[in-house]
Amino acid sequence: MAVPKRKMSRSNTRHRRAQWKASTPQLVPVTIEGVRHLVPQHLVKAYERGLLRPEG
Repeated sequence: MAVPKRKMSRSNTRHRRAQWKASTPQLVPVTIEGVRHLVPQHLVKAYERGLLRPEG
């Protein structure tokens, strides 16, 4: 793991952290029981197997 050689100021730390942004999940159309739903791509198999139920 990388370890900083010197202490980073509070201002620099907060500016660095402020640049990170979460991205919205990519939605994919899936047909479940004849109804088309948009679900996150990484959960498609779980919906197809019936492990998760689409809301609505």
